[in-house]
Amino acid sequence: MKGLRAGGLERRASEKSLYERFFYFIGQGVRKYRLPEEDCASAYSDTIITVIGNIIIHRFEGRSSLKSYTYQIFMNKCVDLVRKRTTNKSTVHDTQVLDPLIMTLPDKARSIVQQITEKNEWTMLMQKLRELGDKCRELLLLFEDGYNDREIALQMQYQSSDVVKTTRLRCLGKLREKFLSTRG
Repeated sequence: MKGLRAGGLERRASEKSLYERFFYFIGQGVRKYRLPEEDCASAYSDTIITVIGNIIIHRFEGRSSLKSYTYQIFMNKCVDLVRKRTTNKSTVHDTQVLDPLIMTLPDKARSIVQQITEKNEWTMLMQKLRELGDKCRELLLLFEDGYNDREIALQMQYQSSDVVKTTRLRCLGKLREKFLSTRG
């Protein structure tokens, strides 16, 4: 905690250490809540950011162990994800109903509808990527171009490939939220 409050290189080292210390929580979230690993990784990243912020502003008083404190925040974030997935709101916008309807169209019409749909989805994706901001957009586009996390870390000057992975998952989560908000 002292290192996190210190700032500079000591703070960065402490952040990395904290991130790696409880990384196994992700697997526990996957097993306990049956969430995709990507969602649990995003929840874990958000948890670590919250914990670091709370330590810095002295909100974490040490009445419980750091592990218990971090675990509780992480589990709350996982529960929020489960609630989000199980609400009627998330199923109302399910587009899988469209697929069987497309199959009833003649081949030529089906092809045209699919092309229009793909073009609209591509346009929306590009718009949402622009809304994310430069860092997220650049990172996601590099990943899409086939760069691995280590290469992206070097190119974008991130501390490690783990930081890139966490950032990428968080950016994907933000992108997903932007898509869901336009449908709701």
